[in-house]
This record gives sequence, C-alpha cells and structure tokens, in this order.
Amino acid sequence: MLTVHHMRVSQSERIVWLCEELEIKYDLKLHNRDPMFSPQAIKDLYEIGSAPVIQDGDLTMGESAACVEYIIHKHGDGRLALPPSHPNYADYVYWFAFSNGTLQPAVSRLMSIKAAGVDSSNDTAKRYQGKLDLYLRHVDGRLGRTNKWLAGEEFTAADIMTVFTLTTMRTFYSIDLSAYSNILTYLKRVVQRPGYQSYREKGDLELPLMIDGPAPENFLEKLKSKA
Repeated sequence: MLTVHHMRVSQSERIVWLCEELEIKYDLKLHNRDPMFSPQAIKDLYEIGSAPVIQDGDLTMGESAACVEYIIHKHGDGRLALPPSHPNYADYVYWFAFSNGTLQPAVSRLMSIKAAGVDSSNDTAKRYQGKLDLYLRHVDGRLGRTNKWLAGEEFTAADIMTVFTLTTMRTFYSIDLSAYSNILTYLKRVVQRPGYQSYREKGDLELPLMIDGPAPENFLEKLKSKA
C-alpha cells in the first residue's frame, strides 16, 4: 500500500490533499517538526531530510511535484492531470511548474534574507519583494480570467501544488493578500472542497485556515520561541 509521510505544517500537505481528492487507499504517517525543521524520522527515510516522503513497495520518494506526478499516474488513473489532447494542457503544465519553479522560491528567498537579518529596506530585499508582488499579480490575473481554477474549468494538481504557497507558507513569511481579490475568492472556493477538508481533518486539524487577506500570525516565530 502507498504510504504518505506528512510533516505537519509543511508542503507535504499537498500529498495528503491529493490522496483525499483521488479517494485512494493509503497509509498516512504524521510527523511533527523538531522544533522547526524535519524530525529524525523523516531524515532516516530520505537523505535530503525534507517532507513529503512517500513509500510504495520498494520505492521511497521525496519532492512534492514528483510525488504528485507518481501518485496521479500510478494510483489515480491519471485523474487531476490533463492529457496532451486536452485544450488546457499547456495551462496545466505551466501552472503546475510555476508553483515550485517560480512562486514558492520567491517566498523562500524572502524568508532566507529575513532570517539573515536583512532589513526590508535593503535593495536586494526590495527587489525580491518586487518579484513576489509580480508573481502574485500574475496568479491573480490568471484567476480573474478563468474565474475557476488555474488550468481552466477543471480542478487539477496545478491547484494542489499552488495553494500551499498562498496559505500555509504565509505562516513562515508574512504575505498580505488583501490586494489580490481573485486569489482570495479562489482560496474560499478551495476550502469548500471535501478533499481539502478531509486533508485538514487528518493532517493539520489545528492549523488555522489562511484564506483572508491580512498576513496570518507568523508560525516560525512560535517555533523559535519553543526551541
């Protein structure tokens, strides 16, 4: 049976959510941060030491995008991916890649320079913030055109890949989404999905919903205070 290792309050939420959307059988193993980073149990499974980690027979795999692709095609009969014959195939491929290729790294860079003590008035910090603002406008504009999901009328894995950065990741780096009305409408639509609700019940029940504009409370600071 497929086993999913989910570290709470992390991007491995994508894998639990995916499995719930696909309604497939899987064994969920929950892990807590220790206190801010991956616990030893995750490091013992996967030498990179990051979540998610999935196991399927002799296979052990990390990287959320790789795990999503694997599960969709090995366990989900291709559901939540669009085939090349679909008119929105290019949109699906683009937004699936944009999430971890552009959007999430932009937030990670800002997290890193803040952790290094670089002031937000620093030229590099301002340049990185400008990039993130550009990317958020890009997502917001796309959602304004589709009025539904990132790849078009169908909910896909591109949405599963993207939502983490727009919600849970905001607990690690404060992002105010108040100026992005299409993103906020989109997030309210996301949390109404039974698959998303089921993921939260099983994987992150205590995590607040982060679907409003103002930046949520910084979870990283809470973890630091416990270290």
